[in-house]
This record gives sequence, C-alpha cells and structure tokens, in this order.
Amino acid sequence: MAAIRPRSSTAGTAGTAGTVSAWRPPVPGIAEVFHARFTDHAYPVHVHDTWALMIVDGGRVDFALDRERHGAGVSDAVVLLPPGVAHDGRTVTEAGFRKRVMYLDTSVLPERLTGAAVDAPLLADPALRERVHALHLALGERDTLEAQSRLAFVRERLHRWLAGHAPAAYGAPTAGLAVRLRELLDARVAEGLGLEEAAAELGHVHPTHLIRSFRTAYGLPPHAYLTGRRVELARRLLLAGMRPAEAATAAGFYDQAHLTRHFGRHVGTSPARFARSGRT
Repeated sequence: MAAIRPRSSTAGTAGTAGTVSAWRPPVPGIAEVFHARFTDHAYPVHVHDTWALMIVDGGRVDFALDRERHGAGVSDAVVLLPPGVAHDGRTVTEAGFRKRVMYLDTSVLPERLTGAAVDAPLLADPALRERVHALHLALGERDTLEAQSRLAFVRERLHRWLAGHAPAAYGAPTAGLAVRLRELLDARVAEGLGLEEAAAELGHVHPTHLIRSFRTAYGLPPHAYLTGRRVELARRLLLAGMRPAEAATAAGFYDQAHLTRHFGRHVGTSPARFARSGRT
C-alpha cells in the first residue's frame, strides 16, 4: 500500500474551529491516522467499519456509544470504539480538545470482540496509552518496520483487555530466531522487510515473540537495528560522492529529511556536513 502524505487543514464551518491532519500509512491493519484539535465541534451519530483507537492530548471530549454516554480527558485512559456501533462526540469545555486516532481494520481486532468494547470503551491502562503514543510517533517518522512492531504490541495489549486473558505464551526468547532475523535484515537493508513477512519466512512465528527474541539477543529491537544499518550504508554512499537526497533513498530512508533526523542521532552531524568533511 502506498503511503498518503499527511495533510493538515483548518476547519472553518459554522460552529466549528480547529485543525486536522489525516493520512493513510503503509502499515497493514491501519486504515487511517487522524490528528485533530477542536475548540467547538459536535459529531453526528455515525458508525465506522473500522475500530477507532483514540488518546486525548488536551481538554475533554464527551461521546455516546450505543446510547450510553462517556467522557474522556487527558489521562492514562485509551478510548476504543468498535466497528458498526453508533456513536457521537462533542466538545464539553471552552478549551475544546486535542486527540489522536488510529482507525484499525479487523485484521488487528476481530469483530467478535465488539461486545467487550461496547461494555468498556475506556481502557485505563498507562502501558497501553504509552504504546499507542509511541506508535503515533513511529507513524509520524515514516518508519514502517517500527510502526509494524509497535502495532503488534498494541494489538497484544488490546486483546488482553477485550478477550480477558493474558497474551499467549510463546516460550523463552530464542537466540537462533534472532540470528535468522538479523540475517534477513542484513540482506535487505535498503529495501526493508515487513514484520509479518519476516515472521512468515521464519516459520510463521508470532511477531511479538520475534521482536522479543531479537531484543534479548542484541539489546535493541529490529527496527532500531535496521535504522543503524541504513545510517552505515548512507555514510558509505555520502563518502563515495553521492548527494544526501540520493543517498537517503538508496539507503532505504523515506526522504532526505528522514535520513537527516536519524543521521544526526547516530553520527552527531548532518549528512551534508559529513559529506563535505570527506572532501577537505
């Protein structure tokens, strides 16, 4: 799936003031990402064909789900609205509210869990909220493998809430599995590797078990390892005379800005300055 770049707009219809940013990331299972700030807005009663996973970053929002009203503000709670169930939403204070929403399809959460979500749409879980926040950051960075990895752990936590049981035990982290994943990543530094694809190639292991095995063996998650390898590749390309914009895409980064962010963290300077240093 091709990524659709975020678009921001300022709402200016009668009775509404705010800003929105929405895009479709190239991450299987996430149909849309929607960030919004509203000072005065009321959604009509409607339904989605996806799950809506929301965190509130400012103010407070009031909503009705299946004719029962709820309120959510800035807290450790996460709001989960199931597909096919009528709901609305509105501001309740003059300050309005800020929210971040991910619309997840039924490959992430099956529809059979709808009843549990209707009964308890507010999930008071600090660890889950932190995972959702980190997933939004990864989506903003255009880091597909990191986003897929973080989505796997969000999904695991949501299943724990809705299905009423702890995540399945996959056994102790496996060093051999980690080595095989590292070999796959090393072979596909520039083109990258999807988490589900890697899990299938390594024997249809569970994605979270794969990530935990890699982190136990090497001290960092697979997406961080791949980013480091891409920075190493970009360094070689820059010193060989390639321009930063070309080196970025050749090394597997989304664009030059994406390379610059990670290059600064890893090397302590910009790609352009690093390239010039090799010519002095």
